Amino acid sequence: MDVLIVGAGPTGLALGIDLARRGVDALVVEAGERLFPGSRGKGIQPRTQEVFDDLGVRDAIRAAGGLYPPRLLWKNGERVATEPMFDEVTADEGAPYTEPLMVAQWRTQEVLYARLRELGGRVEFGRAVTDVAQDADGVTARFADGTAVRARYLVAADGGRSAVRRAVGVGMTGEPVDPSPFLVADLRVRGLDRDHWHTFAGDDGTGVALCPLAGTEDFQLGAKLPEGTRPELSLAGIRRLVSTYSHLDPSDVTELRWASDFRPRAALADRFRVGRVLLAGDAAHVHSPAGGQGLNTSIQDAYNLGWKLGTVLAGRAADPLLDTYEEERRANAAAMLDLTTGVHRGEVRRGEATVQLGLGYRESSLSEETRRDPGPVRAGDRAPDGRNAAGVRMFDAFRGPHWTLLSPAPVEGFGGVPAPESYGPGIFLVRPDGYVGWAGDTADGLRAYARRTGALDAA
Repeated sequence: MDVLIVGAGPTGLALGIDLARRGVDALVVEAGERLFPGSRGKGIQPRTQEVFDDLGVRDAIRAAGGLYPPRLLWKNGERVATEPMFDEVTADEGAPYTEPLMVAQWRTQEVLYARLRELGGRVEFGRAVTDVAQDADGVTARFADGTAVRARYLVAADGGRSAVRRAVGVGMTGEPVDPSPFLVADLRVRGLDRDHWHTFAGDDGTGVALCPLAGTEDFQLGAKLPEGTRPELSLAGIRRLVSTYSHLDPSDVTELRWASDFRPRAALADRFRVGRVLLAGDAAHVHSPAGGQGLNTSIQDAYNLGWKLGTVLAGRAADPLLDTYEEERRANAAAMLDLTTGVHRGEVRRGEATVQLGLGYRESSLSEETRRDPGPVRAGDRAPDGRNAAGVRMFDAFRGPHWTLLSPAPVEGFGGVPAPESYGPGIFLVRPDGYVGWAGDTADGLRAYARRTGALDAA
């Protein structure tokens, strides 16, 4: 087996999809007996929508959810004010998706799981990893049932309490974001419209919010409780909580489908790679849920890692290419942790800062900008959408597991599609994850870069 992915959350499933379409022999294992049942991460940011477009699931994701409603503030049973959840980000040709989607996490996972199986990928449930050992040739994972699996590489996507991370001795550095306990739950509620995110705030900063979960009949409850409170996760406890902060009667909460409590914290793994073991998603970084960045940052991990694993396993690039995963994604995750903490504390507004369209890798060792006078799109930047003079859409040209050369004329061994005028002058080699890897005034240096990264054999 080439890759063992531990964890069938959004990270593990997205990575499984990317590897499956590359023909990589991968297995996803999940400790639980089924996919995660709750709505915890429900925001799908525009950059993640672009990733899902490439992975072939964006239409299904859109059908599974919807747009965010405005927030409705309540006080003493009266409607006080309505405000948008996000600052507006204007769409243009280069960024066609600018509105976050709301999709319950369990529905996102169902869509990803269906796509993985469509591509021939596999998930085995009830497989809890208890130990990991590696040598120069591969990794052996041992399970609670006494069995073991051997793979060339292992990816830990098993959450914030990652058993794999502990097994390989990687620590996490972080701090609490808020001393108050929080609670999240999926409910059935009567007496509230589904056109607003209903917010009931206490005078002390605590409170509850009830958000209609698009694509379902449920509401998601989010609650901030007084310090020292022990959250009650039973139906009776949830009913008391809702009736305490809102005008609803306890009986208006008709069903409790899932509940969890947590204390927001920001934590970053000290390393994202230990030999043949790589950490991704919550196993590598834990965020406050404010701003909807955690799940999205995790999907970006999978998207960054998938093409690199595929390239190394196919023998088109040497193993050190995988070191760039930690180089690029750990710095990105650190920035996202600062952002989510800022959103949680009210220091950063949801909008342009949180859609993830401006994230890039200009400082990466994989980004080579060789032009004397670079234009608006540079090596390391997200490659924008747009249409060239022939009407070819860039996202259509990029879709798939390949590299794409944007060039006014074909280059031997690479072909080439002219870039839109919005890119500015030059030749651009776009990575499989939609970032510009190399940019030049001419093709000089392109071939050497392509050999180093595995792009030449892929072209």
